[in-house]
Amino acid sequence: MAGLTPEDLADGQEFFTSYDEVHDSFDAMGLQENLLRGIYAYGCNWILFMHAKDGSALVGVLKALCNTTKGIVPFCKGLDVIQQAQSGTGKTATFCSGILQQLDYGLLECQALVLAPTRELAQQIEKVMRALGDYLGVKVHACVGGTSVREDQRILSSGVHVVVGTLVSLSPDHIRMFVLDEADEMLSRGFKDQIYDIFQLLPSKIQVGVFSATMPPEALEITRKFMNKPVRILVKRDELTLEGIKQFHVNVDKEEWKLETLCDLYETLAITQSVIFVNTRRKVDWLTDKMRVLITTDLLARGIDVQQVSLVINYDLPTQPENYLHRIGRSGRFGRKGVAINFVTRDDERMLFDIQKFYNVVIEELPANVADLL
Repeated sequence: MAGLTPEDLADGQEFFTSYDEVHDSFDAMGLQENLLRGIYAYGCNWILFMHAKDGSALVGVLKALCNTTKGIVPFCKGLDVIQQAQSGTGKTATFCSGILQQLDYGLLECQALVLAPTRELAQQIEKVMRALGDYLGVKVHACVGGTSVREDQRILSSGVHVVVGTLVSLSPDHIRMFVLDEADEMLSRGFKDQIYDIFQLLPSKIQVGVFSATMPPEALEITRKFMNKPVRILVKRDELTLEGIKQFHVNVDKEEWKLETLCDLYETLAITQSVIFVNTRRKVDWLTDKMRVLITTDLLARGIDVQQVSLVINYDLPTQPENYLHRIGRSGRFGRKGVAINFVTRDDERMLFDIQKFYNVVIEELPANVADLL
């Protein structure tokens, strides 16, 4: 772990709690039914396998988990958790699920506080928390700089379950969970003293989650000073690259035109095996009735070997640029080559721009001779 000395590691063996429990599906985690509904509606965990163009029936259903979600169950059990993970590995869903599982929804008071280093990340966390907690009736608010303090105070006084912020001021009386996201980033931005001040104000028996790409000495100091035998989870960034993948986009203008465009592609191309990504389980079910191909949501790309796939189609663009790599990227070990085709509506244009900027790539319009590329 970056930033730790051999002495730190040796000394830390007794400090950390070992946790080896592994679950092969969200269903097995003992989560509330309405939280599971939110997870599935958000587009996690559903993968449908079908043969392409041979008229065969559905082969099977597989539920897969990215390894980041190992942190959900220990957090749900009230244990302190340290998760060392790079950005884009799904850790936000981990601590959001852990918080949502434990909230008392009959108590309209702030029970969980999440701190993040930037306004953009705080707003992203709020968005994920709202989506996963949609069927639970969660009330969450992001307090970030540059907005009306009076409006923040009005919303907080009206009652919320979760507060997400850069650094916030609120009553700690009912707070039971505290999450420090991107801890190394916060410490590098000079927030150490403020973080310590917040810890001093929080209840002594509060549950703490620390998420960090690296564990510099300052982050390790926080874990030792304020955490009680935390579970430590190490999540490595997937070794994926966009090399060898030809990437194109198709302007479909409207959502309703996507299916016709997809059918046109399958009439034109001799596809041996393909993957189609959509963003919700409902659309998986709908598209399954229309096509006999491999249809999936984001989680597949993190958990299954798709070396033989020659074509990846983003029927829906991913909701986060980071997931684009997980969908179409190839492993450096296998050297798989292929083509990725992205369906882009008017509403998707901004996300396409963000993806190109994020990966420093140009995703050109699909050429007429795409069949020669497969």
